Amino acid sequence: MRRGWAALGSATALALALGGCTGGGGPVPLEGVVAGADRSKVSGSITVLTNRVDQVNSGQLKKYAAEFNELYPKVEVSFEGFVDYEGEVGKRLAEGDYGDVLLIPDDLPAGQFPTYFASLGNARELSDTFDYIDYGTVDERVYGIANIGIASGMVYNKAVWAKAGITEWPATPDQFLADLQAIRERTGAIPYYTNYHDGWPLRQWTDAIGVPSCDNTARDKLASTAAPWAPGGDLYEIDGLLYRIVHGKLAESEPQTTDWEQSKKLLGTGRVATMELGSWAIAQMREAARDAGADPDDIGFMPLPVQHDGHFCTVVQPDYKYAVNVHSAHQDAARAWLEWYVTRSGSAAAEESISAVRGAELPASLQPLDDRAVRMIPQTREQLAKVDAIDRAAGIGLDAPDYRRKLVDLAAGTAPGDLDSYFADLNRRWGRAQKAAG
Repeated sequence: MRRGWAALGSATALALALGGCTGGGGPVPLEGVVAGADRSKVSGSITVLTNRVDQVNSGQLKKYAAEFNELYPKVEVSFEGFVDYEGEVGKRLAEGDYGDVLLIPDDLPAGQFPTYFASLGNARELSDTFDYIDYGTVDERVYGIANIGIASGMVYNKAVWAKAGITEWPATPDQFLADLQAIRERTGAIPYYTNYHDGWPLRQWTDAIGVPSCDNTARDKLASTAAPWAPGGDLYEIDGLLYRIVHGKLAESEPQTTDWEQSKKLLGTGRVATMELGSWAIAQMREAARDAGADPDDIGFMPLPVQHDGHFCTVVQPDYKYAVNVHSAHQDAARAWLEWYVTRSGSAAAEESISAVRGAELPASLQPLDDRAVRMIPQTREQLAKVDAIDRAAGIGLDAPDYRRKLVDLAAGTAPGDLDSYFADLNRRWGRAQKAAG
């Protein structure tokens, strides 16, 4: 998002920012996307790699492709879905076989974007049309454009929480843990679901960096922080909460057997109460509830259970960024699909998400955040490359699942060690890499 949003206090303020001036020249298209009169000349078969296996299986993406073909009749679009998108597409990148349009894996360093992806245009120009441009930019060239923005927080089943007698969002970690205990005792539902096996949902906790401190520069500050897991730090609070959930036996009993697709049905039908995922998951959980004959309105969204100066906070940032394979044989077709999908498909509104197109309205699903004056802050990325470099040198992987899998193993007692020693080790590794980076 654009700089200077840190003081915005609510979803309404965020909507005003999203609806800002788009510049006198109107929306700027992606480079290489032909004018309307020449669309019939664009042709070729393209493959789109996606994490939305559910939309591949349901045929929803094929419906979007059919609408796209009304403008681009000579382009054939096919889709390939991956449950473990990060792991599988990471391998495909290394092998050089990664489709024509894809989502940029979260753990791919920004400095490598030009190696794999085609430039989509100038950052300054495209920022008049799209938010979150800086997340996909290297040296003023844009390599990835998000379809939606997401707010960090927890998706939960309101009916289960109400059955446990809980009517207010927990404001502290202790209160949250007490609420999860009440859910276990009074409802029989699994209070919290880690999605340990698929792994990628565990990295959703990283998106909460900045929430405990309500500081939109929190991730950037990791570049100059020697011990991020020291008491008082955001990661100490975030990862400490996950550890306490599992250690208190408030999560599923066998994390290694979790299943992402099944978890949506479990939460939608009230057999699971809570998952840390982000606002993007609301629509998927509601769809799963509807498919199972449950009430989709039971699905709600709450911020992380911690307040700063008496206010809840949430970090707002883009979901996956869409990119075009720099080696695609059908660049025009790939660019046309990317631009059409983000600006014309209506997928963001259909998924009750924050559209990345400037001026779009906020979804009704985030209205409770506005009603309770949750502070929505955009995360700055000025030190992105340095933080990524330190993270890689430390061998931790803030945007990968393994270090939190070990955290869950420690909490469950299936691996030797404890939280203090693990945090000490993470701090030692980070501090050494941070010092080497200067």
